[in-house]
Amino acid sequence: MVYVPLESYREYRPEEMAARARQFLDEIRRRRTVRHFSDRPVARGVVDDCLRAAATAPSGANRQPWHFVVVSDPAVKSRIREAAEAEEREFYERRAPSEWLEALEPFETDADKPFLEVAPYLIAIFAQLSGRAPDGSKIKHYYVKESVGIATGLLIAALHHAGLATLTHTPSPMRFLNQILERPASETPFLLLVVGYPEAGAKVPAIDKKPFAEIVSAFAAPVSPDDQGPLP
Repeated sequence: MVYVPLESYREYRPEEMAARARQFLDEIRRRRTVRHFSDRPVARGVVDDCLRAAATAPSGANRQPWHFVVVSDPAVKSRIREAAEAEEREFYERRAPSEWLEALEPFETDADKPFLEVAPYLIAIFAQLSGRAPDGSKIKHYYVKESVGIATGLLIAALHHAGLATLTHTPSPMRFLNQILERPASETPFLLLVVGYPEAGAKVPAIDKKPFAEIVSAFAAPVSPDDQGPLP
């Protein structure tokens, strides 16, 4: 393993650090899951740069166990919708436990998923349990779900930062994506991300997030009077 100097790191003055943290919080708080999309086109370069941002995510042993398939072809989107809705109908009518349906009821979701055809892009995210070394030999990937989950979170944040809306869609099972998108059986569909502009007049449910004190706890070290803190 070759190591190089950490030249990309930037340290900020405390007041700038606080301002940047607050600015990001204010921006990401505006992010909402959208179910009503416009068919307005989105430049592919914007999506590609967001995918490049997602690919910077940390991963187990740096194996980068993800693959993203960007779908804009109307015919392929139609096939995905047809297959997804078939699974969703099975879910709502037969497989879903009553408590899960009760939890979904306030959101008024059902098996119809028109956004899969309306939105300009679908990004199918696959998790790779194994890969290939430079010599062609098979290698195992580690912490696959964790790594792909982090990359997906970065992708959602990047798309929001660029001014786009997203929806995380997870029909179960999703193996139909392997067939439609010609991905090997060794890859597991992780999530289908719908990407585009929100429809004019789109509405979202009025929801609250858990209070900060409910999601965060801490064991704080005592502050020493000799602690000089970060650089001035």
